[in-house]
Amino acid sequence: MAGFLNALSACLVLLMLMAVGYFMGAKGWMTLREKSFVSKYIVNIAVPCNCVVGLLNNLDRNSLAQAGGMMAIGVLSVIITVLASAGVAVLLRLSHERWGVFVAMAGFSNTLFIGIPVCTQLFGEESMPYIMLYYIGHTSLMQSVGVMLLERAGARPGQKSGVVQFLKDVFLKPPILSVMFSILMLILGVKLPDPLMRFADYISGSVSPLALIYCGFIVYEVGLKNLRLLRGLPTMLVMRLVIAPVISLSCCSLLGMEGLPLQVFVVESALPVVSQVTVMAGAFGADEKYAATGACLSILGSFVTIPVLMLILGG
Repeated sequence: MAGFLNALSACLVLLMLMAVGYFMGAKGWMTLREKSFVSKYIVNIAVPCNCVVGLLNNLDRNSLAQAGGMMAIGVLSVIITVLASAGVAVLLRLSHERWGVFVAMAGFSNTLFIGIPVCTQLFGEESMPYIMLYYIGHTSLMQSVGVMLLERAGARPGQKSGVVQFLKDVFLKPPILSVMFSILMLILGVKLPDPLMRFADYISGSVSPLALIYCGFIVYEVGLKNLRLLRGLPTMLVMRLVIAPVISLSCCSLLGMEGLPLQVFVVESALPVVSQVTVMAGAFGADEKYAATGACLSILGSFVTIPVLMLILGG
């Protein structure tokens, strides 16, 4: 029950932060220009600093040996979720421009903009190493399988990319570069100078509030009045917010993961639709409105399901 109440309190804080983004959009203080700035700042500066602080403060050389196995468990759970979502999409007989969007929405979660603030609110900064392990595996699949699904759903085919381009898209992302840098520091047993760590700590503190303000602005962009349960979206919400964490919990439990890593992985799997789906649906000519509506509904729905999930986990 303590975990449930803590999750309710955390979700209330997160909703209030999202409300700031919605309010700023309604007042005209935040536009597409500010949205772009916030997104670039979070992904390229704040999250990398957050990764460095979280990993160097909460991991050591000995604990790195378990990291590969944990990442593999996370990847397995996402693959199973995507395959299950594809099967459901076939049964729903969705249109061509919605099929791939549905599978991507149901299969991939928002591990960055929502995942970091939710998990750090629920579990504290010690959850950061496990957030990033899940993020690396999840992002690799999103950049490959997710992009392929959205590209095939679109009327305009995207630019084909080979293995080299895929590796660049995944491993040259600033958050992943910061993870690799931190792991190298841990392997070498080297610590960053105190001024650098304090700088990174200050910057990392901006991740959660700005990420949620960003999400609140997205809800404003779509418009609460425009949110409709279009065909397939109720099923997508069940897959994304209920079935995905069940699959993750099953994989983690069967393969011996427990404690904080299990809780983080399950919560990461139960988060709203990854924001990249809406952007890429528009870029490839798929049903962008369908993707945006599903993303917003999943954000709002997650603040109901996460406290229940924490009650089940006994956190």
